[in-house]
Amino acid sequence: MNMSQLETLVTISKTMSFRKAGELLNLTQPAVSAQIKSLEDEFKAVLVDRSQPVTLTDRGLVFLEHAERILSIVEELKQKITDLEETPQGHIMLGTTTSIAIQILPRVLSYFQNQFPLIQTSIQSMPSSQIYSLVENGAVDIGIGYLIERNPDLETSILYYDTFELVVSPQNELARKSKIRLEDLKDVPMIMLSPDTVGRRFAEQVFKEHGIVPRIAMELSSSEEVKRMVELNLGVAVISKLSISRERRQGSLLVLPITEFEATHPVGVIYRSGKYLNSAMRQFLADLKGMPETQFIGSE
Repeated sequence: MNMSQLETLVTISKTMSFRKAGELLNLTQPAVSAQIKSLEDEFKAVLVDRSQPVTLTDRGLVFLEHAERILSIVEELKQKITDLEETPQGHIMLGTTTSIAIQILPRVLSYFQNQFPLIQTSIQSMPSSQIYSLVENGAVDIGIGYLIERNPDLETSILYYDTFELVVSPQNELARKSKIRLEDLKDVPMIMLSPDTVGRRFAEQVFKEHGIVPRIAMELSSSEEVKRMVELNLGVAVISKLSISRERRQGSLLVLPITEFEATHPVGVIYRSGKYLNSAMRQFLADLKGMPETQFIGSE
């Protein structure tokens, strides 16, 4: 048994095709078949059902679980050996919210990648609540989001503080009022973030504490979508103050202070406790934690 055979089995499980597996691995179809046949002969078990589409047998599924584990261990070993060269390199999968990915990360990553060109970064956008679960199960290396819970399996570190504010179009009638109270929002159409976001949960908590049932006109998955709807004066919204810095400068959105929304929310990095951190992740975390808060909340 060798690593190439294990990689072939794993690839077949994903592509459900000997031909497609060969294309991805740069192998001929006969070579793919030979590798699988060699594994089956060595373990005296049929691992692959060759009918179309190709699937793994029960024994093949058990074998797959261990093959993936072995390949993961080998990949970690390779990374540790590479790290001995003390040159930060590798790949980082970042998980963050859409607004942070658009407003904050470009400033951070432009500096980071100029300093460490051998480090590659990929970004997935998602709600903060999902960041926690994906970091915990290893699908994301490092999360950047609102620190909303404590988890003994995760490490967190605060980077900066954000607030949620009421934002309106300059054409909205609320923009003409000298002072806004929470009660003024009772019958105003609200453009709300989806229920799995920190901003939505915070707004609902404030409304509930004051006996107000918001008039929800629209639910959207990201603050970028919310901002566009508010700019069209289709409603008002409670979203991150940092996410609207550009629109405020341009004058397309206004922030209306409301006392009940005056609360800060920590934003920070999230990563798994006890996880081996390759040189890329160690360098990225060190740089993030060493940056002043103004790097995140300053003007673009």
